[in-house]
Amino acid sequence: MAFRVQVGPDQIAIHQAQTVLVTEPDGQIRWPSNRGLYFRDTRVISAWAIYANGEFWDLLNGGAVAPHAARIFLTNRAFATEDGTIAARTLGLVIGRHIDSGLHEDIEISNNSQTPVRFNLEIAIRADFADIFEVKGESIVRRGRIITSWLAKREILRITYRNKDFCREVIVRTSEGNGKPTVNANGRLSFDIALKPGQTWHRCLMYDLVDGSKHFRASKECAHSIATLGHSRNMDEWQRTVLKIKTSNEEFYRCYNKGVEDMAALRLPLQGTDHMVFVPAAGLPWFVALFGRDTLIVSLQTMIVYPEFAAGALEILGQYQAKARDDYRDAEPGKILHELRYGELAHFKLIPHTPYYGTADATPLYLVALHAAWRATGDHTLIERHLPNAEACLTWIDEYGDRDGDGFQEYQTRSTAGYENMAWKDSGDAVMYPDGTLVHGPKALCELQGYVYDAWLRMAEIYDELGNKRRANRLRKKAAILFKRFNEVFWDETSGFYAFALDGDKRKVLSVASNVGQCLWSGIIAPERAAIVVKRLMQKDMWSGWGIRTLSADHPSFNPYNYQTGAVWPHDNSLIALGMRRYGFAAEAAAVARDISGAASHFLLNQLPELYAGLQREPTSFPVQYLGANVPQAWAAASPFMLLQAMLGIDQDAPRGKLYVDPALPDWLPDVTLTDLRLGRRVFDIRFWRDGKQTVFKVLRGNRDAVEARAVSTMSQRPG
Repeated sequence: MAFRVQVGPDQIAIHQAQTVLVTEPDGQIRWPSNRGLYFRDTRVISAWAIYANGEFWDLLNGGAVAPHAARIFLTNRAFATEDGTIAARTLGLVIGRHIDSGLHEDIEISNNSQTPVRFNLEIAIRADFADIFEVKGESIVRRGRIITSWLAKREILRITYRNKDFCREVIVRTSEGNGKPTVNANGRLSFDIALKPGQTWHRCLMYDLVDGSKHFRASKECAHSIATLGHSRNMDEWQRTVLKIKTSNEEFYRCYNKGVEDMAALRLPLQGTDHMVFVPAAGLPWFVALFGRDTLIVSLQTMIVYPEFAAGALEILGQYQAKARDDYRDAEPGKILHELRYGELAHFKLIPHTPYYGTADATPLYLVALHAAWRATGDHTLIERHLPNAEACLTWIDEYGDRDGDGFQEYQTRSTAGYENMAWKDSGDAVMYPDGTLVHGPKALCELQGYVYDAWLRMAEIYDELGNKRRANRLRKKAAILFKRFNEVFWDETSGFYAFALDGDKRKVLSVASNVGQCLWSGIIAPERAAIVVKRLMQKDMWSGWGIRTLSADHPSFNPYNYQTGAVWPHDNSLIALGMRRYGFAAEAAAVARDISGAASHFLLNQLPELYAGLQREPTSFPVQYLGANVPQAWAAASPFMLLQAMLGIDQDAPRGKLYVDPALPDWLPDVTLTDLRLGRRVFDIRFWRDGKQTVFKVLRGNRDAVEARAVSTMSQRPG
C-alpha cells in the first residue's frame, strides 16, 4: 500500500446538540485562542489547564473516541516534591470527556513507580463568555459581568455571566472521593494526591450548563461507560436505519461510512410545532446552528440515505418562514431563513441573526426539498402540510426574489449588518469580474436561476398530484420562459461559456467559476451546450485532481488557500457530479467522485472537511487543509451519498411505487451492494456490479417489479 499523508486540524473536537468542546491535542484550552467549550453560541470555558506541582503534563496520545467523547493519555515531567523528585514518566494521567446535556470529565492518575508519591494536582478554569461571532472574528468585547463563587461544603464552583436579562452559567461539581476535600484557590481547583505504588486516583468533574432558566445537567456516568449512554444508543439506532453499503473499494467504503457517522453526530434536536425533530447542524465548531441553505442541501444529499432529515427541515424552516418585511434582518414575506443564533449578540439584536434571512437560495431550495421528500417517501400529507409554506415561497420568488421584474433572481442586502453575497458563495470577495474587481449589485447569480427553474417544475408536479392542473401548467410555462431567457442572456458566444452572474447593470460577469456546474444539477443548461460546460469544468484550471475548484486557476483573484476563490468544496462537487450524470456524462461524474473519495482518504478519520485547498494534484501530492474549515461539516459529510446516487442513477418515485436506477459504475468502483434502501415504506437490498463495460444489478430484497432500469436523462426530463 502506498504511503499516505494524513491531513487535518491539530485539535480534538467533540459535540452533542448545541454544545461543542474544542481543545488542543493534549486536552487543554490555551488562551488566547479560538478553542473552548461552546454552549448555545457562547464560549463558556475559554481556558483549561492541568498541573502537577505547577508543572504541565506531556501528551502521549489523545483523540475523539466518539463524536461526543474523547480520551487523552499524558505522563508527567520530572518535578520536585517535599519527598524528593518524582521521575519523569512514572505517573500516568488519563483525561476522559463526554458531552451529554453538559460536560462530564474524568481525571485519573496512576502511580507506575516503585515508591509512594505525594503532590498537588491543579486544574485552572477560566470563562470569558464570549459570543461565538466575536471569537471567530477575533474581536471580543466584554459587555456584562462575571462572578465566581465557591461552595466549599458541596465542592461546587459556579461561574456566572450576566448582562441585563442575558445569563450564561457554568456549574462545576466534583464527585466524592477519598482523601482531603477539593480546594478552590488562586483561580484553580486543587487536589492533594497521595498514591502508593500501583495505586490509582480518580475524580469526576461535572460541568452543568445554564442558559437563563434552562439548566442542562452533566451526566454522572464516567466516560468509559459512554457505550451505555442514551446518546450512544440513539446514534447506533439511527445508523441501523440508514442506507448502508458494501463494496470491494475500501477507500469509498470508508468515505461513505464516515459520512454516515458524521451525519448521525450532527443531528440537531429542535422543537417542532408539537414534537422534537432532528435537522442537520451545519458544522463544527462555528456552525452548530440552524441554517436554511445548508439544511436543505444536506436534506437533498441524504434523500436516499435518511429522508427524515428533509421532513424535519421542512417543518422547522417553515415554522420560521418570514411573515413580514424587516430590512435589518433582510426578511420578506415568504422568505426562508439563512441562520438562527442564540448568543448574546443575537439576544440584544446587535446582529440580525434572530433569525437572519440574508439568503437568496434557501427559498427555492425549500420547494426542491419538498418535492424530493415527497418523491422519496410518497407521503401525500407532507405536501398538504407544507403547501402554505410552499405557496408563500412561490410568491416570494415572484415579488421579492425578482427585484426588478426582469424574470431573473437577484439579491442585495437592505440591512446595515447584512451580507454582501447571499448565495452559497457568501464571502465578501466571492463574486468578481474577470479583472478581479468586485461585482456591484443587485447580483443575479447563474445557479439561482437554475434553482428557481427546478423549483417551478417540481411544484408543477406537486400541483398535478393535488389536481390543480391550471396552476401546474402556469408554472411549467414560467419555467419554459425562464429556461429560454437564461440560455439567451447568460450564454456568452465569445467566450463559449455561461456567465457567472449578471451585475447591477445587467452586464455579464464572465469569470469562470464552479457555479455554472450547479446549473447542470438544476437542468437549466440547454442540452446542446451541456458537453461544453462539462468539458470546461474538467479543464486543468478548474479541475484540480482533488475536485473542481470554486474559481478558475487562471483568474487573477484565484487563491487556492482562500475560502471561495479557488478552494475545493466537496458538496459543490457532489451537486456538479449529479448534474453531469443528469446530462449523460457518467465518466466525468465518476471522476469527480473519485477525486472526493481520494481526498477523504488523506484526512484524519476519513473525515471530509468543509473545504480544502485548490492545489493541483501531482503524483506525490496530497490534499492540503484550509485553516479554520469546519470538521465535521454536514454538506461535506453528505457528499459521498450524492456521489453514490450519481453513479448508480437512483431516482425515487414512491408515489408511483417505482425505484428507477441507471447504474454506471467506474472501473475503480466495480461493485456496490445497498442495504436498507427505502422507498416510502418499502425497503430494498440491491447489488450492483460491473459486467465488462456495463453495470448490472440484482434485487436481493424487496419487490423486484418496483425496481426498474431507466436512463437518468429520461428521469431528468420533466415537462416544461
